[in-house]
Amino acid sequence: MNTDNLCKYLAEQYPAEFVRWLLPLETSNIQVLKTELSLEPIRADSITLLQTPNLILHLEFQTLPASDPPLPLRMLDYWLRLHRKYRCNVEQVVIFLKSTTSEIAYTNEYTAPNTRHRYRVIRMWEQDPAPLLANSGLLPLATLARSDSPQALLAQVAQQVANIEETPQRQNVSACIEILAGLRFDKNLITQLFREEIMRESVIYQDILEQGTRRGEIAMLLRILTRRIGSLTPEIQAEIQTLSIAQLEDLGEALLDFSQPTDLTIWLQNHQS
Repeated sequence: MNTDNLCKYLAEQYPAEFVRWLLPLETSNIQVLKTELSLEPIRADSITLLQTPNLILHLEFQTLPASDPPLPLRMLDYWLRLHRKYRCNVEQVVIFLKSTTSEIAYTNEYTAPNTRHRYRVIRMWEQDPAPLLANSGLLPLATLARSDSPQALLAQVAQQVANIEETPQRQNVSACIEILAGLRFDKNLITQLFREEIMRESVIYQDILEQGTRRGEIAMLLRILTRRIGSLTPEIQAEIQTLSIAQLEDLGEALLDFSQPTDLTIWLQNHQS
């Protein structure tokens, strides 16, 4: 799980906290939208859409400013498709996580002849840490906030984590903090303040382990399949990338019976979820 998708996880786990932080709203009627926007340049797995009674809050988390197509054009494209699909107001917020001097991080609009589209930009290194420290769901972002003494800020975050009473929540928040804090702090300092055993028990850490296991199994299966039935098309490789760990294990057993590419194609057709 990369840092952008980790922030997506936080926003979807704590939607009310993100809405209160970013919008002048007090509402518990918030829905996380599972968008079907799938055409380029929409990356449906990387954007977060929170729907309130009056608007959609579109969150885009960025670690690196460079992208293709450029971020301003993407934001215009997002807005157009979202407005067409949901026919309501769309508030767009781009949150830059890692400090940068790139012009993109200081740009909040797309301009072209006869066209201007604006969106909000938040640079975490300029943000007041107080509202982030006051909410457990926003604590991971607090590690990236403005501070004259970043190490003291990280210690404050660690203290707030220790005050979380529910063990599963404390473990998951701690795991998220360790990952996001790595954008700013030395790993040794992070591990001194956040006990590793708490992270190891969290669902976030388990997700990281699972993704690592999937990547290893996929790489091995692709090598074996190529040797057994020949070169695989990009489309077939993409299908294999979507398989769960259980499906990959089934494929590992089934491939012993494959003798030609059509055997793999038929297997995939019968095992798509």
